Amino acid sequence: MLPFLAAVFVILTGIPGATLGRAILDAARVRDWRARGFAVGIAAHGIGTARALQVDEVAGAFASLAIGLNALATTILVPILLRLFQSL
Repeated sequence: MLPFLAAVFVILTGIPGATLGRAILDAARVRDWRARGFAVGIAAHGIGTARALQVDEVAGAFASLAIGLNALATTILVPILLRLFQSL
């Protein structure tokens, strides 16, 4: 994938996640700041993490953790899955 295209997709998921994340999590009745932060960090990337940090310190910490773990998992799993699909 082209790097600029990846950046566009990250921004296109980050902005709605940061703006609508609170309403969606309220509708889902998620009250725990740890769960809210983790969900926003995975789904809305850096923009959502920054927003979570503005709302609550615990949510911001868990959003930061989520974005880091997501990066680590992606770095490890994508090459494995790529090799698996190329061998099919």
